Amino acid sequence: MKKQLTLILAGLMTLALAAGCKEKTPEVTEQQKPAAAAPTAPAAKGKSGTVVETMNSGGYTYLQVDTGTEKIWAAAPEFPVKVGDPVVVPEGMPMANYHSKTLNRDFEVVYFVDSVMVGGEQAAAGQSTMPEGHPPITAAEGNGVDVSGIKKAEGGNTVSEIFSAKSELAGKEVTVRGKVVKFSPQIMGKNWIHLQDGTGDNGSNDLTVTTDSTVNVGDTVLVSGVLNTDKDFGYGYQYAVIVEDAKIIVE
Repeated sequence: MKKQLTLILAGLMTLALAAGCKEKTPEVTEQQKPAAAAPTAPAAKGKSGTVVETMNSGGYTYLQVDTGTEKIWAAAPEFPVKVGDPVVVPEGMPMANYHSKTLNRDFEVVYFVDSVMVGGEQAAAGQSTMPEGHPPITAAEGNGVDVSGIKKAEGGNTVSEIFSAKSELAGKEVTVRGKVVKFSPQIMGKNWIHLQDGTGDNGSNDLTVTTDSTVNVGDTVLVSGVLNTDKDFGYGYQYAVIVEDAKIIVE
């Protein structure tokens, strides 16, 4: 009898242990399975068209552009634009199913870009033209400005040095003194300066600068800003070196 009871108790203990192990075995539920990757929109190509809706929010300007064949939404750091303006939207990063918290609005796709070209003679996508008045890519003529005898900025660089050391200086703040040989206001929301200091040869003697400051041709200025290299604005327009959003001191 005792032997039978012993066998029964042993069997019950074995069943209990098996049941406990089963309860500890995790089950993979649908919620635990990796979610499928969200579909991404194709990269935007440069498109020209007319603004049909626009608003500012959170430091960005959102605009809907009618290209004649479709309507797209784009967003760029805040800039002046109004309904009816002709614009060119360069290639940008597509954000699918984007929700703007500041606008409390959903967009099927928004293309985020560095800037939108407004006004002037806009080009169809893929053409190598920029808005009317855009500073030329090649070095500006001196316009009769005397650039001799300009003293190098203390702790800074000459125009020629910036070109020759662009790889080492890329992404860093540079300081350069020179004379304004060309000034183009309010192109793509910025003022554009061509700066020369008498150093460098053709192709390395003219530095392009963008800024909010206003200057005059012939002014001697001290420029400080971050140097960007191989900057591509699309449509075949590239700058080997450019100082963007610079601080300007007129001397």
